[in-house]
Amino acid sequence: MSAPAAFTLPEGRSHFTNADAVVEQTIAHVGSRIVLGLPLALGKANHLANAFYQRAKADASIDLTIYTALTLQAPRAPNALAARLLDPISQRLYEGYPELDYARDRSRNALPDNVTVKEFFLPPGSLLNNAYAQRNYVSSNYTMAARDILDAGLNVIAQMVAPEPGGKGFSLSCNPDLSLDLVPELRRRAARGDNVAILGEINASLPFLGHEARVERDWFDAIYDAGRYTLFPVPAPSVSAADHAIGLNAASLMRDGGTLQLGIGALSDAVSHALRLRESENAVFKRILLALQSPQDRAVRDRLGGVEPFATGLYACSEMVTDGLLTLFEDGVVRRQAENGISLHGGFYLGPARLYERLRDLEPELREALSMTRISFINDLFGDEAQSRRDRRDARFFNSAMRVNGRGAALSDTLEDGRVVSGVGGQYNFAAMGHALEDGRSVILVRATRSSGGAVQSNIVWTGGEVTVPRHLRDIVVTEYGIADLRGQTDREVAVRLARICDSRFQDEFLDAARAAGKVEPGFTLPDEARQNTPDRVKAALKTAREAGHLPDYPFGSDLTGEEQALKLALEWLKERTATKLDRARTVARAAKYWNPPNGLRSCLKRMKLDRVSGPGEKIEQMLISLAVTETRKAD
Repeated sequence: MSAPAAFTLPEGRSHFTNADAVVEQTIAHVGSRIVLGLPLALGKANHLANAFYQRAKADASIDLTIYTALTLQAPRAPNALAARLLDPISQRLYEGYPELDYARDRSRNALPDNVTVKEFFLPPGSLLNNAYAQRNYVSSNYTMAARDILDAGLNVIAQMVAPEPGGKGFSLSCNPDLSLDLVPELRRRAARGDNVAILGEINASLPFLGHEARVERDWFDAIYDAGRYTLFPVPAPSVSAADHAIGLNAASLMRDGGTLQLGIGALSDAVSHALRLRESENAVFKRILLALQSPQDRAVRDRLGGVEPFATGLYACSEMVTDGLLTLFEDGVVRRQAENGISLHGGFYLGPARLYERLRDLEPELREALSMTRISFINDLFGDEAQSRRDRRDARFFNSAMRVNGRGAALSDTLEDGRVVSGVGGQYNFAAMGHALEDGRSVILVRATRSSGGAVQSNIVWTGGEVTVPRHLRDIVVTEYGIADLRGQTDREVAVRLARICDSRFQDEFLDAARAAGKVEPGFTLPDEARQNTPDRVKAALKTAREAGHLPDYPFGSDLTGEEQALKLALEWLKERTATKLDRARTVARAAKYWNPPNGLRSCLKRMKLDRVSGPGEKIEQMLISLAVTETRKAD
């Protein structure tokens, strides 16, 4: 099929082979004011995006707005010691990935005045101190982001696509999420006389996925063939003992035949692994829960979930397809079919390189049961609501929060000072859907504590921070210490149940605030059995399973070698213990006993190029790494 009249292909070509030529013809068609929509996360057409950006940098008469979310950048080491670990990993993982020029310049505060970059979801934690990104963040529910992007004047979309093997079509693959709603509306606007351009960028590395993600050539105005390049890999996070405890508690809330939605990160991996354990090693799963859960937890799980293997299997309808979720699909835990024959609906995918490889190599029957589709379908009940309700029976929506306040509201994306850590995403809509669906439940996963500046702080707090999921949508909260069912409860009962799953170091402070607010009676105290919430108790409950390999740090594998995994943990340990000058001095003093490192540390030191050192600076680094690796090995 020939290109639309607005675009003239090179003679004898079916696709453009020069990104600058696509940009020039796009500007000639839509004009010098460009609102460029780039998909969230993986699906950005990086070469076209760079060509648009460089064209605007060179010509101040072009007004370019880039509207996107979750811009991906290869990680940068925060200091020279971390660079010894991170730089070789980055070179290994990101070789062949075309860096986004606008992201690089934004990080340097070097964007030109005629370019604006707006995002409705930021890379978690990485732009807290970037004032430009903070000012240009747009708080939108993922479900409604398409509307907001259109209202901003969207007139160009540039998306990575996969060519159809042996066919003439293309796949939106990793990102049909918003495009399936945006493009039809742009076409309607074009029919009314607006000038718009839908651009595709071929990347032969992208897995071809069919169903709704497959589109014809004429869906695009122009296609640029970028050949084959590296898909951005996101290495798997490590899963701690506390994370595994949260995952195990959460997995016991799933009913056989139910519907599964998962977020991203270590807690998502922990839930996925626990569900796999429940299915494949059920006796182990039950033994761990017996050691971990209180009678109150068991009462909630027996009422709302279960511990047996999945006779029917689960149906998954999740905005993100993760490494763990795909594993559940491949292993047959996710196998119940919706009325249209699909077992796994996803809006986008992102993860380590092996996730992309497995999607490329899916068996035909699994490929037929997987559909990447629009986010408005996944995150809400729009469209055929009756069918969605039938398909999404016994739904469990698992999402992570940074903190939960004393009324049960989830604080998930923004700090108290207003700085955005990430974004709302679909969390609000999933929480609302948990209430809207019969037998549906929204489950907020939160670690009971966090470390900041070397100090431990509670994540179950009485007040503080921006609310993502409000108190009137409170439902279930899970920490490593248990399960709190908050739905329909009084404020008094909510406070008491949250105190039960709070770290015991902070229970008194939390209840004092509740009493001061009149939410809990003055004489109330927690029973002794609820005051044993300590990290040591969790580690003891999981010790046998951890030693037997049932709860590994990387349940779905890792791109890091064994030494790199140990060093990553060691550097995290050091970060917490060198936050201030005094802390650093104390830690260096502790490290002095490793002036002559033990032989057992040689492989880690060699990986950091600290097995042989010269000068006092490298000697201190060698001692610090030796101390940190030793201490984290003991803690494990």
